[in-house]
Parts: sequence; structure tokens; C-alpha cells
Amino acid sequence: MYDYLVIGGGIIGLNIALALKAKESTCKIVLIEKERDVAMHSSGRNSGVLHAGFYYSADSLKAKFTRDGNRLMHEFCEERGLKINRCSKVVVATDEKELAGLEELKRRGDKNGVELHWMSQEELSAKYPNIKTYKKALFSPKTSSVDPIEVTKEFAKLANEKGITILTNTTYLKQIAQDEFLTNQGSIKAKKLINCAGLYADKIAKEFGFAKEFVIIPFKGIYLKDEKNLSALQTNVYPVPNLANPFLGVHYTLTLKDEAKIGPTAIPAFWRENYKGFDNFRFDEFCQIIFYEAKLFFTNAFGFRKLAFDEVKKYSKSHLLHLAKKLTHKMPHKGYTKWSTPGIRAQLLNTKTLELVQDFVVEGDEKTVHVLNAVSPAFTSAIPFANWVVESYIIKK
Repeated sequence: MYDYLVIGGGIIGLNIALALKAKESTCKIVLIEKERDVAMHSSGRNSGVLHAGFYYSADSLKAKFTRDGNRLMHEFCEERGLKINRCSKVVVATDEKELAGLEELKRRGDKNGVELHWMSQEELSAKYPNIKTYKKALFSPKTSSVDPIEVTKEFAKLANEKGITILTNTTYLKQIAQDEFLTNQGSIKAKKLINCAGLYADKIAKEFGFAKEFVIIPFKGIYLKDEKNLSALQTNVYPVPNLANPFLGVHYTLTLKDEAKIGPTAIPAFWRENYKGFDNFRFDEFCQIIFYEAKLFFTNAFGFRKLAFDEVKKYSKSHLLHLAKKLTHKMPHKGYTKWSTPGIRAQLLNTKTLELVQDFVVEGDEKTVHVLNAVSPAFTSAIPFANWVVESYIIKK
């Protein structure tokens, strides 16, 4: 009999298991992952950017957890000998309206205690000649890049060191008794279940009477890569985002290995693991997701219709490059020739209001806890977010 069964071998599931072990050193924890290894989905398919925490209003969970998570993730990587590209980030404006957006980001950052600096056009040109802005730009020195697969696997390694059992190729199926749960490898007995199943978190939660007003809608993200950084990109370059939706817009990202990327897309996907072709196609998922996407399209909730059309256009390399060029002067783009491995964002939708949920969402009771919305910047926020879940929902003081 285990004390805790954690579903999901991503960055969140692993950190919740570690946070539980830190609180109760003698507890027995088993973590199950349906794939052959950890980090096979969102945790290993994200940009690897450690965000600083200035996009989000200071009263949100995301703001606090991203700020603290940035520091804690840097510390973890340093302690475990993992590489970090301290490449920073510049957020630029294209006109007067976006300048107001920059001002709002600075206010949010200041309120949240995040280090940000203004750069004039002249200062920006002196430091990064190929990047352009309207009047001024925001400089974030604490933004870095890491290898998301390497980092997630290091958390799995730490979990093993702490005595946490990790079972891969093990898929959760259903509850068969009060403290017994069926997997494709047999049953597991545990006193409490913690659901960190990412794209399938809502489906599992509904089995236990949670996520009644929520459904996960998948969005596919891909980048266009310049593997040798022929563009000589020196830092992450982001536009002013539309703060009404959770996507940050087309931007330049510098990876751990100095590979340059443009993207990502945020294309509505048709089933949860709709990475390529008809891989992992499930008819029931297809019907459910098409139903809600059609509803969003016809009601045009949060401007979904324009979002969908705009995102599909980004499948065109020339169109994606055209959007990126708005952020730079004469950045050479001949190296951007290959698409990255696609990732799927598990985005929670409120089915009553038809709004995309922006902040983290967790539901649960004494027997089960369900992490329903752990979207970007969940990777950056993983350590403090996991501690909060444990203290607020699992081991209450």
C-alpha cells in the first residue's frame, strides 16, 4: 500500500512527488507514466525558457510562482550541474498602442518584484543591432534557457534518489476500490491519488466528480528552427502580447545550444495528442474537442475565429517569417528551414463562460487531487507550484 499515487511523469507530477517526500520523509510514493520515459509530452516539448514573471497580474498565482520558480529553477540547475543559457529577453513594441502594453508589463513586473529595465532605441541598437522597437523596449536579465528534457529527467533522477518509485509504460485506467486503482500493468493500492495527467487531467478528474465546468482544449505549437543560428540571434525577442489570451505571440527564442527558433504557433488541435498526421487518433476525443471548438468558432468567444485563422496561416514558413521580421531590422533568415518537434498545450476551457482559463486550477478532496490547468509558464513555476499544491490540497496545515 502506497500513501500517494501520482499520475503523470511530467515536470509537475515529479515536483509534487518530491514536495510530498520533503514534507513526509517516510511516506511511500509511486508515480506512474504511460510513456516509456518521463518528459515525453509538454514537459519535454516546450521552449525551455525560464520566464521571469512579469506577464501576469501581481495577484495571480502565475505571477508569484513564475518569479519564485525562475530563481528556484536556476538554483536547481546550478546544484545539479545542468547547463543554463543566461541569454535574457527583450520585449519590443511596434507602435504607440504596443508602447502602452510595454508600460503595463513594466507595472506588473515592478509590482511582482521582477527585475526589468527600460532600454531606449539607441541603447537597444547598441546592444542588439538587429532588434528594433518603437521608442523603447523592456529588458529582462533574469530570463534564461535550459534543456527541458534534461531538466525533467534530472527531477526524475532526484525522485529516485529520494526513494520515490517511478513506473513507466504504466497507464492509469480507473478506480476499482476505495484505495485501489487499475493500470495496464495491474492494480496499485494507494491512500490518495494525485492527478497530474496533463492533456488527460480533466478526463480523470471527471471520474471523481471534478472538472464539472471544464474541458481541456489542445493547441499545437511548433517552431521554425535555425539550427546553426546563422541569424546570429543573441537574446530572446518577444512582442507585446495580447493580454486577453494566454499566448505570447510569434517571437525569437534562443535555446540552450544557441539554436535560434521562431514561433510558436497556437493552432487548435483536433484530439489531445494530435502531434502529426493521425497518430494517437481517438474518435471520442475528436468528437468532444470538435464540438467545443465549433462552439467557440460560431460564438467567436474571446475572438477565437480570428485566432484560429491567424494560427493556421503560421503553417506557412513565409508568413511566420513575415511576422517575426516585425521585431527585427535586417536579421538574416536563411537558416530558418526546419520545423521543430510539435508540442501540445493542454489549455483548460470553462464550458459555461467559454473562456480560456488563464491561471492555474486545482480541485480535489481528501482522497483525490487534480491539477487541471498547469499551462505555460508551468515549467518555470514547477517547484513553487508543486509546494503550493501539497500545502493547500494534500497535506493541509
